[in-house]
Amino acid sequence: MNSMMTSAEIENVLQSQSICRLACNDKKFPHMIPISYFYDGEYIYCQSQHGKKIELMQKNPNVTILVDIIGSMNNYKSVIINGEYQELKGLEADAARKLLFEQIFSLMTTTRIHHFEHQESGKIDDSDRIKIIMFRIKIINKFGRKEE
Repeated sequence: MNSMMTSAEIENVLQSQSICRLACNDKKFPHMIPISYFYDGEYIYCQSQHGKKIELMQKNPNVTILVDIIGSMNNYKSVIINGEYQELKGLEADAARKLLFEQIFSLMTTTRIHHFEHQESGKIDDSDRIKIIMFRIKIINKFGRKEE
């Protein structure tokens, strides 16, 4: 049965996941992309290179985020967040990046190494992990639905 999630259930979903879908808008069509994130209870932290999503959020900071856990069509939890894009600079960006890397990227394997290259001569290249722009989404409201 489909029902609203409690605040505790919403927090559990947001704390347990590391990939969300971020939607921004150019006033004509939504632009939605998957992106890794860290949630601290107040903000969603992300990083990015310059590109369409950053350009759109700089023009219109209102965004929507979807975080979900899907077991099957009748077993899922889905949280929607409406929020505001805030670009971080200087020490604030450094502190946010440290949180993101400690909490999320330490769990990931490199994108540059393939299974067949895991011998002693293989070299891990994490240079593409650091993106130029560090930002956060200030949460305005959030709600969730579930079916179990």
